[in-house]
Amino acid sequence: MAFNIAKSTRVVTYDVQCTTEDQAETVYTCPANARAMMSLLFISNVSGNTTVDVEWYRGNGTRHNHILGGKNMTAGEYLQFDGAYIVFEPGDYMTVTPSSNAAPHVDAFCTVEEIFNPVGG
Repeated sequence: MAFNIAKSTRVVTYDVQCTTEDQAETVYTCPANARAMMSLLFISNVSGNTTVDVEWYRGNGTRHNHILGGKNMTAGEYLQFDGAYIVFEPGDYMTVTPSSNAAPHVDAFCTVEEIFNPVGG
């Protein structure tokens, strides 16, 4: 049984701007050849009062989880999720959806460490 399997990793930040009411924008999708650990999710409301939803979808289509459901955010308000990890399997993704504002502007970014599976592993 091998315990020291060499795997390549990278730490990367992804971002998205959400500027259309009721439109889900994907802030992160885990690659098919990797698992990932999200260590930071930052959401900032730039425009007037906006309701924000954040959802994590499982790549296998079995379910999704509300990370943030219907949070009312005023202009300039932000949320920062850190100090723990969300582990993503291949194909898992996270979306941010602004609503209750005809002209929303919500920015979101996340930092993840992607751990790439070795060929055949």
